[in-house]
Amino acid sequence: MEIRKAEEKDIPGIIQVLKASLGETDLPVSEDVWRYKHVANPFGPSIVLVAEEANKIVGVRAFMRWQWQLQATSYCALRAVDTATHPNFQGKGIFKKLTLKALEEAEKNGDNFVFNTPNEQSRPGYLKMGWEQVDNVEVGLRPAFNSFWKLGRIELAYNQEIITTEEKIENLCERWNTKLAHEKKLFTPKSREYLYWRYEKNQLQSYEVYAEENIYLAAYVKRRGKLRELRVAECIYLNSAAEVAKIKRIIRKMSWRFGVQFCSFSPELLSLNFTNKGKFGPMLTFREIYIEKNLKGKLLQIENWNSSIGDLELF
Repeated sequence: MEIRKAEEKDIPGIIQVLKASLGETDLPVSEDVWRYKHVANPFGPSIVLVAEEANKIVGVRAFMRWQWQLQATSYCALRAVDTATHPNFQGKGIFKKLTLKALEEAEKNGDNFVFNTPNEQSRPGYLKMGWEQVDNVEVGLRPAFNSFWKLGRIELAYNQEIITTEEKIENLCERWNTKLAHEKKLFTPKSREYLYWRYEKNQLQSYEVYAEENIYLAAYVKRRGKLRELRVAECIYLNSAAEVAKIKRIIRKMSWRFGVQFCSFSPELLSLNFTNKGKFGPMLTFREIYIEKNLKGKLLQIENWNSSIGDLELF
């Protein structure tokens, strides 16, 4: 069996392995989706490795590129995301071999660290390979008072209302990044290119997007049994009382339209009344590659991650 870096011509074989291993129940699997996620990413192409047996791809491992920033320093990070082994080849340690080889590639590139939010089944495997647990991600929950009793069937049709220019959105991102840099916590720097890729052209999840000169908000509805949650994945704004009031009106309007029972958001980045906040999110883990000791100490404390829901959720 050969472990090697993937090439463009390998994408059809990669998709076959993903479909054979994972199916398409939760997320769509296609060559276009793969290219969107691992080739068109504004942070750069992913590290992708394949396991090959008799000239046939039987396993795949992808580390998606990401960026975090602490004050004025940027860090090249990787998200441990898509991985699959063909059912006929499971139990042969392919996942571990691919992951360790991907870490070698990351070391060659001088990347700083890998992060992800593995479930309880896969987390022990990561911990054995040197990953460390940080903590559960903090999430804010707020009842949607104006739409709480709208429990009937609602058709989800997302809109993108962008009533400003590309330049003004970029300017908003720059001011937002400057604001977060002063808070001395780790954050993902935002840009117009990133927002367009992450929310407006996302091929895995559609988003309701509202943007004006000083506000950019992206959200979608998550079903929780008979209940519906409005998940605010991203909310970028300048911190004036008028803008916060406008965001509350936008969320109320979305809540009513989608008939949701509650809203979720990052309480570090957005403050709403009647919020219950706690470590309700997934367990964040990371694996150091090249980082200074004092940064590792910060990474192990969830309070030092100033992340939106969209920065950490799977897509």
